[in-house]
Amino acid sequence: MPPSDTITMSATLAADAALAARRAAGESVLFMASGEIGLPAHPELRDRLAAAADVHDYGPVAGSPELLAAAAGYWNRRGIDADPGLVVAGPGSKPLLFGLLLAIGGDVVVPVPSWVSYAAQIRLVGARPIPVPIRPGQGGVPDPDLLRAAVREHRAAGRDVRAVVVTVPDNPTGTFPTPETTTELISAALDLDLIIISDEIYCDLVFGPAPVSPARLAPERTVVTTGLTKSFALGGWRIGIARLPDAALRERLAGVASQIWSSPVAPIQRAAAYAFDEPPELVDHVAAARGLHEAVARAVAEKFTAVGAALAPVRATCYLYPDLEPLRAELGRRNIDSGADFTDLLLARHGIGLLPAAAFGEPERSLRVRASVSRLYGDTDDQRRAALAAEDPVALPWIRDAVHRIGSVLTAVTGR
Repeated sequence: MPPSDTITMSATLAADAALAARRAAGESVLFMASGEIGLPAHPELRDRLAAAADVHDYGPVAGSPELLAAAAGYWNRRGIDADPGLVVAGPGSKPLLFGLLLAIGGDVVVPVPSWVSYAAQIRLVGARPIPVPIRPGQGGVPDPDLLRAAVREHRAAGRDVRAVVVTVPDNPTGTFPTPETTTELISAALDLDLIIISDEIYCDLVFGPAPVSPARLAPERTVVTTGLTKSFALGGWRIGIARLPDAALRERLAGVASQIWSSPVAPIQRAAAYAFDEPPELVDHVAAARGLHEAVARAVAEKFTAVGAALAPVRATCYLYPDLEPLRAELGRRNIDSGADFTDLLLARHGIGLLPAAAFGEPERSLRVRASVSRLYGDTDDQRRAALAAEDPVALPWIRDAVHRIGSVLTAVTGR
């Protein structure tokens, strides 16, 4: 087990804390570092939670029968075979991932780039993350050819590689793999006897045809995780669910859960069961949020491409992953040699918080950065509701001003 001082604060949470402190000091800042969704909870979900406030017993370790049935139905409607008896709920998808790593054991392949906590959690359980690059424009899944080579190399060196983590669609790139790449991933996992852990918490925030879940092609070896944090903007409610491929892994995960969190939060399970049943009013709510993400993400993407950044087409989520490498010469004249230099400058001089690609496993000198638009929708719930309801949310004054500010700062910093 690594010593505790080798694990630092999550880059997204640390950036949010720094931005919040600056705002509290009276500065005007734009929160674009973390993926917290800045939207109000749906009234029906609030009512369900309030009505369950007197539910205070532990309940089953894996979650209530009502929630497990709702979660299984949610996946079955998406073509993923799920049995309520093979579902485990927990206090957020992050604890579920940690529990899964303990239950599965062994080293784990992670895509490069990938969400900031995958590699950290793998190290926390005493295992080794094995970084494998993605294919261009196909975030969330390691290149299957490179995956095969990396696993064979590490096994030849005596390492016990048991799993691969994927994110479909992806954080940080806002993209996803082609069906062909996913099929190749499945073939590699079968040949190498790897369990696939598919983080699909953004699956309802895709702007066009949905990507193929690995669980549709290889249900017998794929774990799927999701939660209410992204599609319903309920990050603080902390509820996640995992679909397991077999009873043995489900029992191991339940055993871990029993020792770490005992059971999911009881009142929140009531609201979550209602959400995963997908009544029409919540389906409409998620559709409105999806349209808002797309409109604002595309508007901000145009500001990056206007100054010459390379950027894969926006396809899902609230994230952009622009590459400023085409501007290296211009940025170098301003003593910007890395994504961290760029993000430090934007924060210090312009009050805009982004994250450098190094936080997602890329080389330190990479000039990629991740920008999240999910906190640009307003500073009050009234503004956020207006953004959800607007036919053209970018035309709203507070969103228009934020997008304009981003463009002006990019022009000033790049000289374009």
